[in-house]
Order: sequence, then C-alpha cells, then structure tokens
Amino acid sequence: NFIRSLSALCLRKSKMQQRHRSSSRPAVPLGSRILTDPSKVFEHNMWDHMQWSQEEEENAKEKAAENSLVKVQLEIQDKYEREASRYWNEFYKTHKNNFFKDRNWLFLEFPEILPEKRREELKTQERSSEHTKINSTNSFSCKNEVPEMKNYGGGSTSVQGYVYNKKQAKSPTDNPQGKNCGEELGGLGSYPGCDATYRILEVGCGAGNSVFPILKVLCKTPGTFLYCCDFASGAVELVKSHSSYNSAWCSAFVHDVCDDALPYPFPDEILDVVLLVFVLSTIHPDRMQGVVNRLAKLLKPGGMLLFRDYGRYDTTQLRFKKGHCLSENFYVRGDGTRVYFFTKDEVWNMFNLAGLTEVQNLVDRRLQVNRKKKVKMNRVWIQSKFQKPL
Repeated sequence: NFIRSLSALCLRKSKMQQRHRSSSRPAVPLGSRILTDPSKVFEHNMWDHMQWSQEEEENAKEKAAENSLVKVQLEIQDKYEREASRYWNEFYKTHKNNFFKDRNWLFLEFPEILPEKRREELKTQERSSEHTKINSTNSFSCKNEVPEMKNYGGGSTSVQGYVYNKKQAKSPTDNPQGKNCGEELGGLGSYPGCDATYRILEVGCGAGNSVFPILKVLCKTPGTFLYCCDFASGAVELVKSHSSYNSAWCSAFVHDVCDDALPYPFPDEILDVVLLVFVLSTIHPDRMQGVVNRLAKLLKPGGMLLFRDYGRYDTTQLRFKKGHCLSENFYVRGDGTRVYFFTKDEVWNMFNLAGLTEVQNLVDRRLQVNRKKKVKMNRVWIQSKFQKPL
C-alpha cells in the first residue's frame, strides 16, 4: 500500500509539472506555424499558409465535381429554402451552445472590431500576456467593472486607454429613461445603443460564440454597443438567457437578413462594423447580393464589413456524398442546414457591387490534422475586409 501510494503521489507530481511546462510555453501567434518538415506534420493540430500542389488542386476539383453529379430535387430544395429557420431552430434546440467554440481569435484576425484606441490597449495587454488571460474564461460581468479613469482636461476622459469626450459621447448606461436619443441624430427617435459612439452588428450570431468574447472587451470600452441578430429565434433566446448578456451593452434580436422589407431596430449608416462570419454561406446564392447590399447601407462612411467563411474545395465540401448538392458549390447537410463554398473573386464581386472597397481579401489555406487517427484535412477559408468609402 505504501508503494502504491508513493507511486500515485509521484504520478500526480509528474502530471502537475507537465501541466506547468505546457502552460508556461509561449503562445504561437495565428498564421505563424509553417510546416517545413513533412515528417513532423503530426506534431501540431494545425499548420498555416499551406500551398497546394497542382495534383492536390485537380483531385479536389474532381471530388467536388463527383459529389455534385446528383442534385437534390427542386421541390425538396424549395422546402429547405422555405423552412430554413426551422432547421436552424432544431439545430440550436439539439446542440444549445455546445456545438461551436467561442471565437477568441476574433481580435487577432479582425482588430477592426474595436475602436483604434482600444486596439492599442489590447496590443499592450497581449505583450504582457494579459490578452491570454482575457480569453481564458467564458463568464464575466460588466456590471461590476470599475475601470481606471484618467482626466485629460477639456471634458475628455480616458477609460482603460480609450479616450472620448464626455460632451459628445456617453456610455450606453448613462442614458436616462425617457430621453430621446434621436435628438443628436436628426430626430431619428430612440433605439437601443442610440447614445453609443461606436456600434457593431454581428449578423447570424448563433448561440453567442462571437458575442460574448466581444462583450467581454466592450464592457471595458465606454461608448460602444453591440447589436447581434439571427433568424433562428432559439439562437437569440440562448444569447439573451446567457448569464453574461447585458442589455446596457448589447441588443440581440430575431431578424431575417434576406427580407429586404424587414426593418432593422436602428437607422441606416450608423454602424462602424458589420461582422459576417460563417453566415453568408448558409444563404441561397441567389439572395446573397441583396443581403450584402442591405448590410452595406447600415455602415456609416468609413465603416468596415469583416467577412470570414468557407472557401472552395475545403475538406467539408469534398466530404459531401452524392445527393446532397443543391446547386454548384451549394450543399445541404443531413440536418437540413445549407452551406456554400466561396472563391475570393466571388466575394470581391459581391462587396464591390455593394459599393464597398477592398481592404483585405485572401484565401486562408491550412492543414488540420488528427494526431490520434493520423488524418490530414485541407481547410480552406476566405477572409476579407471591405470598407464603405468616406
């Protein structure tokens, strides 16, 4: 018994030391893990900036052509279109908020989500390892935050690095009930976030996997407000029932972006950022341009639309079986939800026709590996940033 107890103690000590070594390793920045030695491919879960050979490209095209030979019948396709919200509601009813991971990578890929002063602060925090600490938990409270404030004179104040003018901007919580926020916006009327000076909209928020990482930072950034919408009412309820949801900083609402006649709960041209991440691919290709055109109208001059979605010949596309193809590069999953696979030229054309200017538009090719099963998967995403001209 003594020997067994001693062995167990040594094993626990060894595991603790291993965990300490693992946690003390410096984090590898996104996009910087390059596979230079193919024999070491299974040493990490993901490799960045993968170049495809001509043979790999041709094989991918052949697989996509093969699984597209048998199309879903038109009457069934119409059903998937008409009942799209039902399929997504069933998805969230089944999976709740357990299916997708929180997108803590957003601020590294899309620093434009935040005001410039706040970005600089996060860079400082990242250098001092604070950025990792910010993203380490899923639970937080904006209500009890008391950020450090510095007076710069002339009515300007700095709250944790973000400088704003009290006379021109207020925290969303500063608006007394009954005040007409539209007074400063040409009498447009009161609406959630009307007192904010920096506004973000996430389209297709799902269960909040982007919402709550963003809110964690926004609650320390006075004058900012987040709108988030989804046409699955079940997804919006998951967001609003989350312990970290705070209506002082965020407004979640049900909205079908394909319905041009459906108004948003705020005026046009007030948004600084529109976040469109893995959402446009779920919409029928014939309706995508209309969606992008409408979102472009919501942006203020100089505002940014940030886009990330599935790229052509991603491993997800190549794994579809015959009979799941709706139209070219557009598929239906077993649960009734749909997905399209883009090229960067298609993305550029859509956003350009909507009057937006390219800031970034790239194909993000990565190699994802299952080290246990020794399986390699070629992942392809499109990542883009488009700006509304001043």
